[in-house]
Formats: sequence, C-alpha cells, structure tokens
Amino acid sequence: MRMADGLNRALVAAVVAGLVAAPGWAHRAQPKPDPRAYAASELQEPDHATADDRDEARREAEQDAREREQDRREREQEKKDQEQERLDQLQEMYDEGRESLDEGQFQQAEKLFTQLAQKNGPQTDAALYWKAYAENQSGKRDTAVATIADLKTKFPNSRWKRDAEALEIQVRQSTGHPVSPESQSDEELKTLALQGLMNSDPPRGIQMVEKRLAGSSSPKDKSKLLFVLAQNGSPEAREVLVKIAKGQSNPDLQRKAVEYLGMFGGRDAAATLGTVYSSSSDVSVKRAVIRSLMISGNKEQLFNLARNEKDESLKREAIRNLGLVGGQSELQQLYQSETSTSVRREILQGFFLSGESDKLVQVAQTDKDPELRRTAIRNLGLMGKSDVLQSIYAKETDRGLKEEVLNSYFISGNAKGLVAAAKSEKDPGLRKVAVEKLSLMNSKEGNDYLMEILNK
Repeated sequence: MRMADGLNRALVAAVVAGLVAAPGWAHRAQPKPDPRAYAASELQEPDHATADDRDEARREAEQDAREREQDRREREQEKKDQEQERLDQLQEMYDEGRESLDEGQFQQAEKLFTQLAQKNGPQTDAALYWKAYAENQSGKRDTAVATIADLKTKFPNSRWKRDAEALEIQVRQSTGHPVSPESQSDEELKTLALQGLMNSDPPRGIQMVEKRLAGSSSPKDKSKLLFVLAQNGSPEAREVLVKIAKGQSNPDLQRKAVEYLGMFGGRDAAATLGTVYSSSSDVSVKRAVIRSLMISGNKEQLFNLARNEKDESLKREAIRNLGLVGGQSELQQLYQSETSTSVRREILQGFFLSGESDKLVQVAQTDKDPELRRTAIRNLGLMGKSDVLQSIYAKETDRGLKEEVLNSYFISGNAKGLVAAAKSEKDPGLRKVAVEKLSLMNSKEGNDYLMEILNK
C-alpha cells in the first residue's frame, strides 16, 4: 500500500513537472514548460521595479531631449544676437563718424570711416563716400578722388554714386587749398537765406533746396534743408520730401526724410511711410519707418508690421515701438497668435514698456514656457510688483523660477522681499542665494538680517 502511495505521488509530481501526461490528457499534446514564465511568476516584484526603471529612463531621456532642444534654440538666438550686436556696433561707428563731420573733426571722421569701410558691413559704400568727403575737407584731393573711384568700382549700383560724382566734380574744380571748418558758417547763412526765400517765394526756394540737396553739402546742412522743407508745409515742399523718403537720394537723406514725415505728417505721410516700408529692401530704412510711426503714435501700422513682418529683427523692432506707444490690446493679440519664443519674449518687453503688468502676471504664473515666465518675473521686478512676486515665490515649485524671483528682488533693490524669502525658505541652496544677494545690497533691512544670522 505504501508502495502504491509512493507511485501515485511520483506520478502526480511527474504530471506537474510536465514529464508525463495526466490521465485524460493523453489524446492531446502538452506544451513544454517555459522556464521564463516560471521566472516571471517567481520574480513578479522585480519586474515591477524594472518597469519603473524603464519609465524613469524614458522621462530622463525626454528631459535630456528637451534640454538639448533648448540649448539649440539658445545657441541660435545667441548667434542672431551676436550678429545684431555687430550691426549695431557698425551703426554706432557710422553715427560717430557723422557726428565728427558735423563738428568739423575731419581727420577723426576720416579715420572712423576708413575703419568702417574695411569691415565690409552694410554701410561700406556710405563709409567710402563720407571718407572721401572728409579727405576733401582736409585738403587731401587726390586721396579723395581715389576713394570716390573705389566706391564707383566696388558699388556701381550704389545710391551713393550720384552724390559721389557730385563730390568728385567739386574736388576736381577746387583750388587744392584745405577747407577750414570755419567755412561751414557760409552753409548756415545760405540755409537761413533759403528759409526766408521759402516763405516769400516757395517755388524758387524749393528749387534751390533741391539743387543743394543734390550737391556735396555737409550732412548737417542737408539735414537742415530737409527740416526747412518739412516745416514749410506747402504741397511743393511736401512733394520733395516724399520723393526723398521714397528713395530718390542717398539712404542717409532718405532716413532723415522719413523721420520728418513722422514728425510733421498726417494721414498722407502715414500712407507714404507704408509705401516706403513695403518698397524698400534697406533694413535701416525700414527701421527708420518704424521709429517714425512710433513718433507719430501710429498703433495701427505698427501692429500690422509686427503681425506680418517675416524678418524677426524688424518684427521685434515693431513690437518694441508698439509698446512705447501704449499698444496693449495689440500686444495681447500678438502674444496669442505668436509661436516664436524670442518674439513672445519681445512682446513681454512691449508690455513692460507700455506699463501693462496684468499680462506679465498671467504669464509669470501660468505660461508653460519657463523662459517666458522668467522674462515676465524679471519685468515685474523692474516694475516694482513686490506683492505679486511674493505670491509667485510662495506658490512656485520650480527652483529656477524661484531663483529668478530672488534675482528680480535684487535688481529692483527689494531687500524686504529677499529677507522674507530667506526667512521662510526651507531649501538651503535658495536661502544661500537670498543671503548672498543681501550681502551685496548694503541696505539697512538686509544688514539687520545678516547680523541676526551672525548672532545666532
């Protein structure tokens, strides 16, 4: 009996192990056991841990991808900013050279325009013209003629060519004696005389102004002549100003005419500015139109430019100036429709310039883009919105954004906010940041708190 029981137990064990078929199963094949299934059933808890590890790895990979994409965007923006900085530096050099000409410092002007021409920037042809002008004023006739020839060779289609040819005629007809800066007073007397003639005999005065504008007068004199035209207000004077604004002269005069149209124009001038903008390929002229629209307070045209311009630098310029004229509702519309982070950041700057804090608060609290939230927080600090920043800091969980709040406190000189953050903050790192900024501010409230720390 015991032997039979032993055989029965052995048979059951064999069936369980899959070595033999159990009674009633002989008519169908049995699958072989899968050791992996057994392992899975035995190691159920480690499998859950592995799935968690996979989820964590996936999240880390997604975070790494987001950070790489963010780094790429920041590098691209940095390149754009560097290029814009280079262009701004070239423009500053150009403006400094023009100021030297106005002040009669011709050698300094020649030096600046020589350096500018060597940099091969967008003002190279203009730099060569004014270099030749300065050389002529300094008595360097042969050098001036050679510079003019260089301009005409390198830039045969330049809008400075006609001015250069007029200057060349003057140089070749001159006696070869240096022209002293004091002689510029003659131009001023002529301009005053022309202004009187414009009042008494506008057609004749306008004719003489056009003649002098086409000649080789100094930049200061030509600017005054344009001002005389703008002030005159007659249809004939306005027609000349519009022609120049539309590009029938060198870019310097065109930009100046655009500026005066914004100062003295009305609806017709605004229409002319729109035509100038759409027809010009010169970025500096387009920027002049944007500034002129800002001077005249034309929100509608600035909004259209900010909405439709494809060039991001010009779009940002329009947005900035829209903020300066208080176009808050227009900026709201732009922010809702815009997708570019850099452009949206510029819109936030526009809100700051227009004094609109409500939208900045909304972005700082709810926007999904941390970069935009940082910009909004920074601007709120500059606007002195301490209560809002304290509320944001208390609710925020992102360490980077909390640091931005502390930085805003520091920039705006808000020692009270930094002290409150340092006292309530549980994160030692953030508390240290707050204390470091307080140590640099030298404020009574901050120093009292620093002494409180030392006396503990």
